[in-house]
Amino acid sequence: VQLQASGGGLVQAGGSLRLSCAASGLTLSSYAMSWFRKAPGKERDLVAAVNSRGASTFLAHSVRGRFTMSRDNAKNMVYLQMNSLKPEDTAVYYCAADPNYMTTMTPSYWGRGTQVTVSS
Repeated sequence: VQLQASGGGLVQAGGSLRLSCAASGLTLSSYAMSWFRKAPGKERDLVAAVNSRGASTFLAHSVRGRFTMSRDNAKNMVYLQMNSLKPEDTAVYYCAADPNYMTTMTPSYWGRGTQVTVSS
């Protein structure tokens, strides 16, 4: 199983980024997907999650109204659209897969992270 996150970068506060996660080696439609982030000196946080069919979505309070998570099972892709970015969004972002939705903070599969840096 491979989860490859991409789309990170350096952006000014108020800007936008779209993270993508390409999945291989698994049937994406059988997995709930999530995005986590870890900032220096802080614990890893769950940012967003979506169930296997895309019918249920979770967004952390800190990103509601600014971030949107979506998935395209036919393309084996998951996305995190991040708008109105703030410096406190700076972190390494990871996509993750688990057969169950919102039951664990340690999903079965993790991808390598992508760095998001928001300058003030």
